[in-house]
Amino acid sequence: MGPQGAGKGTQAARLAEIFGIPAISTGDIFRANIKGGTDLGKLAQEYSAKGDLVPDEVTDSMVKDRLAEDDVRGGFLLDGYPRNAHQVEALDEILTGLGWELDGVIELTAQRAELLERISKRAEVEGREDDTPDAIARRLDIYDAETAPLTAAYAERNLLVQVDGIGEISEVTDRIVAGLAQQLG
Repeated sequence: MGPQGAGKGTQAARLAEIFGIPAISTGDIFRANIKGGTDLGKLAQEYSAKGDLVPDEVTDSMVKDRLAEDDVRGGFLLDGYPRNAHQVEALDEILTGLGWELDGVIELTAQRAELLERISKRAEVEGREDDTPDAIARRLDIYDAETAPLTAAYAERNLLVQVDGIGEISEVTDRIVAGLAQQLG
């Protein structure tokens, strides 16, 4: 978990490689559909261009379908999901149905000014039209309002590992691995 620009995608890919598990990113799924011009992609683009999140029901269904695939049997990492209280409940139901439990929840933290700078640079490099200044600010506001409070719930469950997302990529990865080792230890 973490706000846009905190490094979730970068760290998810690194952790997936380290632990030999798939990283499941709803953002990647949405972008692939947008690029492919699918109906879901068009719908996702409408929401993301305004800085809004794709409706929960669509996201939940995609996650449920993805977790039913064989490659997740040895573990998985969710990148950017759940984002709100509804999605936490949906994930709990999905995992209960599969007979699984969460081992831990990683929250990457970063100051808003750093996030705005990172996302602006990403927009320039990747040419992402969904990373306009207004859309970025709106997504960060949505995170603050809906997603950030979830960390308290995961902390109450003794699942939360908070990690500073600022620094060299490898340093952040090392902090995450150390935090997970302590969580799982």
